[in-house]
Amino acid sequence: MLRSVRPFAVRYCRARMHVPLPGATAVDVAQQVCLALLTALPRHRDVGRPFLAFVHRVAANVVSDAYRAAARRPAEADLVPDRAETAAGPEHRALLADELCGLGPALARLTPTAREVLLLRVVVGLSAEETARAVGSTPGAVRAMQHRALASLRAVIGARPLAA
Repeated sequence: MLRSVRPFAVRYCRARMHVPLPGATAVDVAQQVCLALLTALPRHRDVGRPFLAFVHRVAANVVSDAYRAAARRPAEADLVPDRAETAAGPEHRALLADELCGLGPALARLTPTAREVLLLRVVVGLSAEETARAVGSTPGAVRAMQHRALASLRAVIGARPLAA
């Protein structure tokens, strides 16, 4: 079971953790999702909803818990990194962070369900059918919600003035 659930958990955590947590990576949190799933499994009752909906709810709760726990911990400054930085340089990261900051207010205008549908469809890469099972809806409703949410984001982002 964990072999089939873990890839979803990793993709979901990577998508939800656009703001990095000190001392925890998306893979770490995905591992916590798997442990929480094993703990919650004996209490799971089949009530006609897909099992993926149960996994999705557990993952959402674990990611939220990780952010709450990080907010309670005092900030730790890593003055010396563990290894050399091989990814994009600081300029690229600053530009990416600026783009993400501009996207935040646009995403805040969406309903929580619409944000979750976009996250599962666009970032995690689930099909409309898989997303519908995860959020407890129909594939047609998921496609319509995704279309409306993307149109709303285009309108907000398109109205934003470009930096000179």
